[in-house]
Amino acid sequence: MRVVDAFREAYGAEPAGVWHAPGRVNLIGEHTDYNDGFVLPFAVPWGVTAAVSPREDGVIRIRSLQAPGKDQVLDDLDRAEGWARYPVGVVWVLRERGLPVGGADIVMDGDVPAGAGLSSSAALEVSVALALNDLYDLGLERMELARIGQKAENDFVGMPCGIMDQAASALSEEGHALFLDCRSLGSRSIPFDLAAHGLQLLIINTRVHHELADGQYARRRRDCESAAKHLGLASLRDVTDLADALARLSGDERARTQHVVTENHRVEAVIGLLRAGAVQEIGALLNASHLSLRDQYEVSCDELDVAVESAIKGGARGARMTGGGFGGSAIALVADDRVDRVRATVAGAYEERGWAAPEFLPAVPAPGARRLV
Repeated sequence: MRVVDAFREAYGAEPAGVWHAPGRVNLIGEHTDYNDGFVLPFAVPWGVTAAVSPREDGVIRIRSLQAPGKDQVLDDLDRAEGWARYPVGVVWVLRERGLPVGGADIVMDGDVPAGAGLSSSAALEVSVALALNDLYDLGLERMELARIGQKAENDFVGMPCGIMDQAASALSEEGHALFLDCRSLGSRSIPFDLAAHGLQLLIINTRVHHELADGQYARRRRDCESAAKHLGLASLRDVTDLADALARLSGDERARTQHVVTENHRVEAVIGLLRAGAVQEIGALLNASHLSLRDQYEVSCDELDVAVESAIKGGARGARMTGGGFGGSAIALVADDRVDRVRATVAGAYEERGWAAPEFLPAVPAPGARRLV
């Protein structure tokens, strides 16, 4: 295993173990997680593998095979830089909670497609959280590990994400999507076997990324929190009369509320169709989700819109952007016999505009985080 060889080279010993945590794609339920809403993600076959051994001196030594020559040796966690802040933030959260976590030697190797919006950050966090949970015998449940990863990203990295990405990485099951209630943190696995219905879910990686750190993600979250406050509610999850809520709001708050409330209903509708075996019928809900994200939440971009529109033109049953937005990936629900046509239509639309060719990846529900060695 490449990560084990790299660990031996870096630290002159065998790792105590090797852990893997996947990235995720979200079938539906976008920007609902930090509004106490519903999401339906699943793990993807790509993720982050971590070879880890404990240390008695409290020092964190960490390297990534994707960042050669940028090893970090940290006796002060605040000095962590760049990508390392995600896994090191997990150590920080565990120590802040008073848990007996010492140091660690860590080598990480990832294969999540770069910039695709498939949440390599959550995979970094969950792989290390699971490793430290095992090595230091912390006895934490999977959802608690997800919450630790989220807190690391919120408070150590400074990205105000919800719980979806970390939960999908920690709890997903092979062949299933994960229905998660982001208020109660209750979850259940929903069978998601597209092949049995002659279908595929294509990830269309636009290869563009309009930086979320410019504050647009945080601004959307503030819009939602402000709207809920104006409505006298704990969160937009609690809106029961959408027409009344929209009549009392205006501008961005009104638009964001319309998206969140209708998106929660779309998640429930997709689950109902999946349970009824009407998998082909979820396409219309994917389309509606994209229009809402484009027009009400305003987190799409030209590259995502063209990917969605051309996929549908090519014969997809439905398509939408997935992830935080401003770039990254779209997904398209496609019958087996139309996959080549959809790929060609999307690629042609990009070529016409002089854009770099998109990447097409098969979205097959994979296992969640686990120990490999």
